[in-house]
Amino acid sequence: ACLGSWDMNITICSLPGLQTICSIPLGVDVIPRSSLICRLEGVLYCMVALGDGYLFTFVVDEANNYQLTDRKKVSLGTQPMTLKLFTTNGSNHVFAASDRPTVIYSSNKKLLYSNVNLREVSHMCSFNSEAFPDCLAFIQDETMVIGTIDQIQKLHIRTIPLGEQPRRICHQKQSRTFAICTISSDFEDTSRDDNEINYVRLIDDQTFETLARFQLDVYEHSCSIVSCAFDKDEKHCYYLVGTAYAPPDEVEPTRGRILVFLVVNQNGNTTLDLISSKEVKGAVYNLNAFNGKLLAGINSKVQIYRWQQREEGSWELANECSHPNHILALYVESRGDFIVVGDLMKSISLLVYKPEEGTIELLASDFNTNWMTAVHILDDDTYLGAENSCNLFTVRRNSDCATEEYRQKLEVVGQFHVGEFVNRFRKGSLVMQLPESGSASIETLIFGTINGVIGVVASLPPEKYQMLHKLEQCLNQVIKGVGGLSHQKWRSFCSERKEEEASGFIDGDLIESYLDLKKERMDEVARLMSMDAEELSKQVEELARLH
Repeated sequence: ACLGSWDMNITICSLPGLQTICSIPLGVDVIPRSSLICRLEGVLYCMVALGDGYLFTFVVDEANNYQLTDRKKVSLGTQPMTLKLFTTNGSNHVFAASDRPTVIYSSNKKLLYSNVNLREVSHMCSFNSEAFPDCLAFIQDETMVIGTIDQIQKLHIRTIPLGEQPRRICHQKQSRTFAICTISSDFEDTSRDDNEINYVRLIDDQTFETLARFQLDVYEHSCSIVSCAFDKDEKHCYYLVGTAYAPPDEVEPTRGRILVFLVVNQNGNTTLDLISSKEVKGAVYNLNAFNGKLLAGINSKVQIYRWQQREEGSWELANECSHPNHILALYVESRGDFIVVGDLMKSISLLVYKPEEGTIELLASDFNTNWMTAVHILDDDTYLGAENSCNLFTVRRNSDCATEEYRQKLEVVGQFHVGEFVNRFRKGSLVMQLPESGSASIETLIFGTINGVIGVVASLPPEKYQMLHKLEQCLNQVIKGVGGLSHQKWRSFCSERKEEEASGFIDGDLIESYLDLKKERMDEVARLMSMDAEELSKQVEELARLH
């Protein structure tokens, strides 16, 4: 038996006499609220949940008089947890009931954590009847839910039918809603010149029920959307939608709008109110929240707007400053006062906003010709880009150079052929990162492609990169490509203008293929690496948990 006491100790006792076998302090100031001893994949674990949402796990060493070893700590929520053992598909799992319900399971004798798509759960138990075989019962606030747990996995996909084609999506934490830009096609209505109707839909972020929608004008298409708050009006959080008018007689859009919406809850009804509309000369390809202002990419210009109040009390967007001379400023990202622009043809440019002077100035540019499809800021001096030949590349700012000529140039420091047309980068992760894991400090980006692929880009410390680069070379010696194809040639940066060997990137798919090798080949790679095969497997598994 496992006992959690008021003095913040964990005690293992024998049954039925409750003689103390061992007792260890947790070293925290929060009282244990739930404890459990269970066997997962043949390993005996002791789990202790605290009142602040943290969970301690120990391995019980049965060969050493049931001593507690391999102590780990992970945050699963912010409220007290209740641990319950349950069985599904013949395997034992643990359900942690809290404000963020989680299933704890074992894979390859390692504990993993999978979030459950339920709101706060206070208690759970097995529920098996003729009508509900092999089910679970969950208590939530004033309701009870009976259901089953799907196959335990790190990533769950749920499809929400919209009946319309989604173009852009944005989440607003304050109103707990999503705003989605959609297109509805009506080919049966012959009275209209334009058979496409564009909407801005507002849906609940839990039930995915449509709460409100706003119809755009004829020939008006949504191009961008963002949620942000403005200086002098911090109590409100707005949705802003950038649009373009695309009549059939125009080759390029010459006008568009920036629409400012506010989510209003009144008498149980949620509405999407149009607060302001700003006419612009071109398509609003990108919108970003920018230091209490709005940053927009409009045709060939990067524009900053401020949110100001009229004399009668209403609010409007007013021009602050702009930077021209781009071909099309399709992708814009910001960090502090720095602005990174992904141009249609002119690769990546770095701008800086000077609030004292009210201007935007060009700091540096990549002089290569790249047709950009996405950009992201990795850190203050390093920027990631994707281009239309399915390549990724990174550029670095030479801020420490002595000459002005080199400071104005963004140096290419990495390039890699990913084989997918990447059209979006987003900071974050699809899986829960455990604090005690070696990969917890590694920052990750998610990217999406036009084929529906979701991938991960991770920023590695130099020593980790060197180790993985060596492993990549060793794997290329051991693993031969299908049909004799060269992995090195496949990952080389290849566009219409040039082909260069990949650099600055590690192929994560190739690295993780080490875990699928037969033992003899794993040992061969480990010998080439001058490492122990078990230690090498552990390091690769840690990286695999990034996704």
